[in-house]
Order: sequence, then C-alpha cells, then structure tokens
Amino acid sequence: MVSSSVAPFIFMLLLLGCSARPLYPLPSRRNDKTKQPLQTFRPYNVAHRGSNGEIPEETAAAYMRAIEEGTDFIETDILASKDGALICFHDVILDDTTDIAEHKKFATRKRTYDVQGVNTTGYFTVDFTLDELKSLRVKQRYSFRDQQYNGKFCIITFEEFISIALDAPRVVGIYPEIKNPVLINQHVKWPGGKKFEDKFVETLVKYGYKGSYLSNHWLKQPAFIQSFAPTSLIYISNQTDLPKIFLIDDVDVPCQDTNQSFAEITSDAYLDFIKEYVVGIGPWKDTLVPVSNNYLQTPNDLVARAHAHDLQVHPYTFRNENRFLHYNYSQDPYLEYDYWINKVGVDGLFTDFTGSLHRYQEWTSPFISDEDASTLLRKIASMISKYRKT
Repeated sequence: MVSSSVAPFIFMLLLLGCSARPLYPLPSRRNDKTKQPLQTFRPYNVAHRGSNGEIPEETAAAYMRAIEEGTDFIETDILASKDGALICFHDVILDDTTDIAEHKKFATRKRTYDVQGVNTTGYFTVDFTLDELKSLRVKQRYSFRDQQYNGKFCIITFEEFISIALDAPRVVGIYPEIKNPVLINQHVKWPGGKKFEDKFVETLVKYGYKGSYLSNHWLKQPAFIQSFAPTSLIYISNQTDLPKIFLIDDVDVPCQDTNQSFAEITSDAYLDFIKEYVVGIGPWKDTLVPVSNNYLQTPNDLVARAHAHDLQVHPYTFRNENRFLHYNYSQDPYLEYDYWINKVGVDGLFTDFTGSLHRYQEWTSPFISDEDASTLLRKIASMISKYRKT
C-alpha cells in the first residue's frame, strides 16, 4: 500500500484526472536556492520509470512516489505521438500497459511495423495524437504487482515529467531516454525537417537543462541523457553538453541503430571511441555478471574496463520480487544492492523499488546535509571544550 504521506497527492490526481492544465514548474520552486542538493558521494538511485514496483510505470504518481521515497533521478522513456508531442512511455505499442483494447473507436488503428528488424503488431504511439493518447489510462505491467491503480492515471508528456522534477522539494535529476529513434523518425515528421533528437534536446533547453557532468549548471538541474542508439547520442553531442549514457542490451541483441554486436560495442576500442560522446554505459546487469541456473557466475571485466576508460556504469534493472532475484541473494534485495555497490562497484542503479535502494543506502552511507554537518561539528567542539576544562 502507498504510505499516508503520498496519499493526498494521489487523491488529487484521481480527482483531476488528465483534464487539468499540464504540471508545468512553478517559478518560485524552480529558483528555490534552499533546496537540498543532489547527493554525489554514493551510487545514484535511479527510479526506473518511477516507483513502478508500486504504481503503474511512467505516470505522474509513480514519479511523485519515487521522489518521496528518496530517488536521485527519475527515469523515463521518450516517444512521440502522431502530431509530434513528446510523451513518456516505454513500449512503442500501447497494448501491454494501457486500456487501448477497451476503446472500440480505435479498433482499426492496429498496425504492423518493423521494429529493430522484428515485425511487430499492435497499437503504436505514432498512430495516435496527443489528445487521443491522453484519453487512455495506464495499467500495471506485471500481474503480480499491485493492481489497485489500474485505469487511474494517464500518459504524461515530456514537459509534464520535467515539471515534476523541477517542482520537487529538493533537487531531483531527470534521466530521459531517446527511445527507438529510428522508428520515430520514420513515422513522425516535424516542421523544418527537424528530427526526434532535435525536439528532445529543444525541450531540455527550454527548461534550462545544460552543463557538463558536475558543473554548477548541472548540479542545479541534473540530467543524464540515455539511449541504446549511439548514432543519436553522437548527433546530439553538438547540441548539448549534458552527460550521456550509452545503454547496452543483452549479449545476443545487436546495437539498435548500427547493428554492431555486443562484443563490438563493449570492446576497448569502442569504449575508447564512445567516451568522447558519453560519460558512461548502462548495461543489462546480467551481461556484467553472467548467470547459470539462476546462480551468479564470476563477474566479467566490463565494469573494470569501463572505469579504466573513465566511464561510469549504471546497470539495469533491480527488482525486489523473488522471481527477479538470483539464488545467491537468498531472496533478499538488500544483499543484491550490497553485492553490486560494494563488490562489483557500479556508479548508479536503475531500480523499480526506489524506496528499498534508498533505505539500504541510508543505512550504509547516510546523506549528511550541511546543516547536519554543522550541528555535528558544534557538538564535537562542545565535547572537546568540556574535556579541556577538566
């Protein structure tokens, strides 16, 4: 169940539905200099599609829940509608995580397109306008997760997603993905010959996102740009200096837009090439530590080699349920976090359960604010002063 502190927000969303104005950031909150800063001393807690272990993925409620639970970054997948609006949605088809099947007026919209070399049939986001997409409701992807919020929330836009981060009570980063750019650019056209990637960067610039990794600008509004398509990351490198993460799929899946093999894109030569454009890689975690019969095997050297090329490593995806935990962890997600942070040595983790990762990190490496540090120093000084008097 959702905690009592987030319940009022979710109740508000249920009342407003999707008819209210977009959740654009309030200027007073965007310029709040008293916000708690982003922590940078421990691996990043990345809320994978929001806190989607509890609330349907990529919805405003899932992102608000993740922020409440302590995430460093809220992560999203950016696709486009037929009329060129950028939306937060993972799949290129709407079938699995919306109620599209219940909308009989859309029954004739089912299509078959080539998606990364596979003929895929379904209701594609690129065949619906933003207004039509907003009429749909999102549902939980997995049947074994909480179903009570199915049908309660709508698809949100990239701008609405950004507003959630900017209006948070502390500094919260964003981690948007340029999703399936080949497909999007084939089916959606923007004025002036602009591409999907151009509109993606324009949106970030519009809301003040800029700056290289750990620069003053970046720390005020942190963002990582991610993609499985290296061509897109290279293309936007001339438009923004925001840090970029090259996502890497399973060992048997070729690179999204170049068709290179896993071995090719994880070679030292390629890492040396791509580091000119990105600050890190985001691999599927089982490609870093192979698995046999649901038991972890010896980790390979990809993390060490990435670090040797000054690249961060942000693996995906960490999930609490037993069916996702390898036997080595004794069905304990905290053991999994401990292994990846302290043994493998990764720099960030994509998780469906932000609260669990945050609690683990607060137990093992708690965040101490400047105010807390000052209070601690005063206590130490007082203790020293008393000792000297005696």
